[in-house]
Amino acid sequence: NSMISDLLCLFPRRTRRLADIIHLKTRGNPLFLSRLLVSLGENGLLRFSLSRRRWSWDEAKIRSLRTPDDVGKFLARSIENLSPVISDALCTLACFGGSIHLSVIEVLERDVGLRLTNSLESAATDGFLEKVDLGYRFSHDRVQEAAYNMLNSQDRAKRHLKYGLALCMRATLDDNNGMIFTAVGQVNRTGPEIIYSAEEKSLISASNFRAGRKAMGLSDFGSALKFFERGIDFLHNDHWDDDYEFSLEIFDCAAKCAYAIGDHEKLKLLSNQILVSARSFEGKLNVLCYTINLLCDASLLDK
Repeated sequence: NSMISDLLCLFPRRTRRLADIIHLKTRGNPLFLSRLLVSLGENGLLRFSLSRRRWSWDEAKIRSLRTPDDVGKFLARSIENLSPVISDALCTLACFGGSIHLSVIEVLERDVGLRLTNSLESAATDGFLEKVDLGYRFSHDRVQEAAYNMLNSQDRAKRHLKYGLALCMRATLDDNNGMIFTAVGQVNRTGPEIIYSAEEKSLISASNFRAGRKAMGLSDFGSALKFFERGIDFLHNDHWDDDYEFSLEIFDCAAKCAYAIGDHEKLKLLSNQILVSARSFEGKLNVLCYTINLLCDASLLDK
């Protein structure tokens, strides 16, 4: 009631019944409350009376107003009522999680042809987003969830692929290590089955390899292994013949990470690939060392 009283500049005794109704409908959720008040104003149920020189409302209609039980559904309905340009910008941002960096926005506008800045500014004004030092973030995780759920699975995959490829290309051209994790985070949410171009597969595989090497440099071998495995997923069927050096390097790095985290089964699978496909003893030497060291560490050398 104190919040409603302050917002409407009225004494608490005048707003108490309205506050009780709103609290009942929002369960005290501040974000839900904010959007409900905006909705009441847009529908004329809460308006400023010039004759009475104060805010007035239709208590009966507000009480009978049907509102969703779930905050996310209410927010989704609010997003759907926005202009198509703004709601689409929110969907784009939702593909990147809870926030987006200005450098990513610049790439999407320059290389993909999106127009995001003005729409994101409007969404921030409406309370869906918050401006932070170097970008935007959703004001609540339910807003992000609602925006993302507006996209069907096929549209999500297409967007992740389109945004990820643009970011991979830009990270490669600008030698931007900071953007590479964002780039592979997008393309890795798709699958090799929807990639039709050999050049695209090669770019994604190389970007995952680069992200894996970067993660290794940070001693995050678990994440690095995941990047290498995704890079291997995007290799074409004849990669050992057509791109032998890269294939050997990415499999070798993946095996090294499997050894570093003590994953014997993955090390075995990766090592078998190298032992079968490597063209020289030197190409097999690293995985043999990893395997022997891991077996020694696990006291399994006799086996």
